[in-house]
Amino acid sequence: RLGLILGFLAPVVSVFGYYFAKYYPTYTFGEFLGGLRSNKALITAMTIPCLVLNIVLFTIYINVRKDQTAKGIFAVTLVYAIISLIVKFTA
Repeated sequence: RLGLILGFLAPVVSVFGYYFAKYYPTYTFGEFLGGLRSNKALITAMTIPCLVLNIVLFTIYINVRKDQTAKGIFAVTLVYAIISLIVKFTA
């Protein structure tokens, strides 16, 4: 369960971090999300940091031999990657 929770929350934190690092003073968070819907290239630019954060968590939990937690993180990472591909390549 911990792996699923961490795997879900890390990309959410990463999205907010990406927004604050790149767009905060100029655009509101709503405008940022609207830009994601209209600009598919932004989805790729935002997905990569999200998944990298999950990969870091996965590596940490593998190294400390918490394999069940790592499996949860890996499963959620796959779901995020598949969803981002579906969103990117559909209308």
